[in-house]
Amino acid sequence: MKCPASLVRLFLAAMALGLAGSSQAQTPAPATNSAPASAAAPTLDFGDSKSSTLTGKAWGALGSKDYVSLKGYTEKCIELYKAQAITQQASLKEAAPADKANEYWALNDVGTCYFLQGKALDDQGDKKGALAAYKFLAENLSFAQCWDTNGWFWKPADAARKRLVEIQFDAAQ
Repeated sequence: MKCPASLVRLFLAAMALGLAGSSQAQTPAPATNSAPASAAAPTLDFGDSKSSTLTGKAWGALGSKDYVSLKGYTEKCIELYKAQAITQQASLKEAAPADKANEYWALNDVGTCYFLQGKALDDQGDKKGALAAYKFLAENLSFAQCWDTNGWFWKPADAARKRLVEIQFDAAQ
């Protein structure tokens, strides 16, 4: 996926926080192209509904601190691809090597979406919600990988585990 300038800026900001960019492409599942309209939630453009598209839009929403849109994009990705992500996780005994990582696109993007949800909730002060998202990722999608535009994969579950420890330590203070 080619990143627009706003995603590049987001990536640079994420790098400063020890995070990185979106996962890789895959075959889309059928889906509607917009979220249900409500008084509080904006109508979202899910594009082609590919997990990589939804994850990329979620990264963009995180960069602009648009937490409502981030929640919509990540929830749609999780709704469409969570079952496949769990199946892909179950097929592995360890994280896929870099040359095979893209084959696990659902695992990678859904795992990244759980990380993004945790980060957004954490940023908003919802430590309980952040803990739940990070915990699900660490316990159920531990082999998820996220492509860093500098040329390597990083593991959202590792970052989630680190943040889990930090949040729990802060709560004990």
